[in-house]
Amino acid sequence: MANQLLPPVMAKNDKLAYQLIAAVSFVVFAAVVILGRVQVKVNLGFNPHVFATANAFINTAVSVLLIAGMAMVKQRNYVAHRNVMMAAMVLSVLFLLSYIAHHLFAGETPYGGTGPIRYVYYFILFSHIVLAGVILPFILLTTYRALTAEFAAHRKIAKYTFPLWLYVSVTGVIVYLLISPYYKA
Repeated sequence: MANQLLPPVMAKNDKLAYQLIAAVSFVVFAAVVILGRVQVKVNLGFNPHVFATANAFINTAVSVLLIAGMAMVKQRNYVAHRNVMMAAMVLSVLFLLSYIAHHLFAGETPYGGTGPIRYVYYFILFSHIVLAGVILPFILLTTYRALTAEFAAHRKIAKYTFPLWLYVSVTGVIVYLLISPYYKA
């Protein structure tokens, strides 16, 4: 079975899928935009930047899983590919929850670097933010196509989803490494 295409996990219903993908994408995007304007001042008993550190570890794991998933599908090990990609999806949900917690409790941190690295940081940050805002519906649509066993459509969209998702996860770690020296306890 590992080398055979997998049966559908769910029935195809494009109308409902598109509505759910649009709704989830909108809610997540709106939540992230609102987070930029809201901070909850509460003593958690620990440094809230621990969430940012967790995010960096989660993004690293997602990056590794995405690369592993690509390797698995190239080896035609579809069961392993599915399992690895579902793990990447679960970690991405955990990332989102941790991201929300970090921004709710820690607020925004201004970047303190100077010189050319400042421009590098803002380029990476800007491209990361834009692509993170764009990629979610594509991740969900790619997953939907796989779960409905529409593998030709899955492959077609995954050619674009994979590199963008990988870029977002890798640049998330880079942004963390560049901004974390400026976190205040």
